[in-house]
Amino acid sequence: MAGTLTFLLISSLLQGALCETFNINMPQNINVVSGSCVIIPCFFDVERNHKNNLDDSCKAYWSNSTSFNSKNAKLKPTKEMTGDLTKKDCTTTFNNASLLQRSKYYFRLECNNSLKYIFTQAGVDISFIDDPPSPTLTPSTLEVEEGASVSLTCSAPAPCWSHPPALTWSPNLGQSQETLQENQDKTKVRTSVMNFTASHLHHGNKISCTAVYQKQDGSPDVTAETSLTPDISNSPKNITVSVSPSGPVPDNSNVSLTCSSNANPAVRNYMWYRADGDQETLIGTGTSLNIQVFRNRRTFFCKAENKLGVERSNVTQLEIHCMYLKIKLYYFYSKHHSSQELLHSESTTCESTILYEFVFGATVNTLV
Repeated sequence: MAGTLTFLLISSLLQGALCETFNINMPQNINVVSGSCVIIPCFFDVERNHKNNLDDSCKAYWSNSTSFNSKNAKLKPTKEMTGDLTKKDCTTTFNNASLLQRSKYYFRLECNNSLKYIFTQAGVDISFIDDPPSPTLTPSTLEVEEGASVSLTCSAPAPCWSHPPALTWSPNLGQSQETLQENQDKTKVRTSVMNFTASHLHHGNKISCTAVYQKQDGSPDVTAETSLTPDISNSPKNITVSVSPSGPVPDNSNVSLTCSSNANPAVRNYMWYRADGDQETLIGTGTSLNIQVFRNRRTFFCKAENKLGVERSNVTQLEIHCMYLKIKLYYFYSKHHSSQELLHSESTTCESTILYEFVFGATVNTLV
């Protein structure tokens, strides 16, 4: 790609005040990333008696000396590279930053009349940096409640207005809109505004904005990133009950129930309930509950509370392991008699379920 893309950092406000005397207004410092173009915002004023001399013959020149003319000027931008000099706009674009060196540059205005002047009142210090500065996030911190509407703004300097940086959000939480805005000192910034609704899922997860500056000299793009970690307050979420021991437990045995949740701020109170049909009975408080369970009292749930609200878990129904009544029946037979015998039985603590087991045997009389 032809030409180069430059990154500039305006490190201070423009200096000087415009009045009806020779004066100039430009940044004090500009940092340039190599491979980019550089734009020097520049505005000037002339003495009252020279106002009519501002015409189309005027040209702009730059040099790192306070004494130079159009012939020995270091930089001789064309009209396409400068602002409208007749309107006192000396803003200059250098598409090839390699033409510049680390130095302080001054502006000279020269017209085909008596108006020829070097503005030594102020110059611009050109420096070179390896990486662009990090974008700016507004606000820089985020502390809101779940459900709040959030608007985050990411801003990055746009040194070359025809090649502003591309801004990307990670993660992309909602709709975003990019604009190119002008600062008070006439420099420009690329801004992206992302709007979304705060969720507990965003809490503690980094949100970043990355500015990508595309170079035109074939070298790799340069990037800069900034981020924040949101603090989202929410009522308890994802409330679950765990049981120890897990799996079926014997009737009339002890189990330990534990309630857990995701909440910010932290849960200040856990409450335990037994569900008996439509009736809910408070049976304890605290993160864990040790309780004796029965076949007809085995359905529980918990509630978690913080300053933002109270939420409940799903109902947990424990599986009770039963002891069954077991009867063995023996049946004996022979040619002359038959008999049956009840051997033993086992009591049950659950519903009266009876299992029958039949055992058949035979005796044979041997005739002699």
